[in-house]
Amino acid sequence: MTKFYWLRFPEQSRYTGNLNARHKWGALPGLRCSECGATWAGSATAYPSADLSSLPEREEYEKPRPAPFDEFVRLRERVRPLVPPGAQLLPGAELGPLMGTATGTFSPLFFYFAEMPLVLRDALARLQAEGVRGLRGFPTQLRFRQKNHPELLELEILPQGRLHPDCTPERPPPCPTCGHDYFTRPADPILDAASLPTHTDLFRLTDFETMLIGTERLVDAVRRLALEDVDIRALPLR
Repeated sequence: MTKFYWLRFPEQSRYTGNLNARHKWGALPGLRCSECGATWAGSATAYPSADLSSLPEREEYEKPRPAPFDEFVRLRERVRPLVPPGAQLLPGAELGPLMGTATGTFSPLFFYFAEMPLVLRDALARLQAEGVRGLRGFPTQLRFRQKNHPELLELEILPQGRLHPDCTPERPPPCPTCGHDYFTRPADPILDAASLPTHTDLFRLTDFETMLIGTERLVDAVRRLALEDVDIRALPLR
């Protein structure tokens, strides 16, 4: 059986990279639900492949705000053809290439910002050459102060797979209208084996998008290529 690992930026690192950045086309608005009363924006996923330049309503994504459910659904469905098929589009999902400023030094896989996972172009090519599946890197529009700076791509990591119910707290069922289902990340996560994808070696969890999960194939390649500065924790399945 394939093993799965939680990938994070380590607590101690020799890299100093920092970003002051946003995604070009903004984001889906937050959602204000009249059914359950929640106002929320739960996404940690960005879709850097999305190009809203031909969308007449593109300015409606630029200003963060809570929107009523019907307006949120309208704006979500307008961008659905512009993101990968089957993409989860939660309130707050960001759209377009990453733009802004970057300072400091960056590891080959830079997961300090789970919503903005970065990879050096050379590291991405080496992982792909090792047979790692499903890695898609997109150019960023980041400005550096220093002349000699790395070429950073943003990984588009889609939400797929879930935590197993045995590791999440008892709570009311999700809102039938907006799907709001808040809970804190469990200290000892367990993955729901039946929900895990079989076609990609790197993904997020649909119910906890800040958790980046890699397969044994990816982790073996990361270790073999010495792409240091990734905290790797094996997770049980159930």
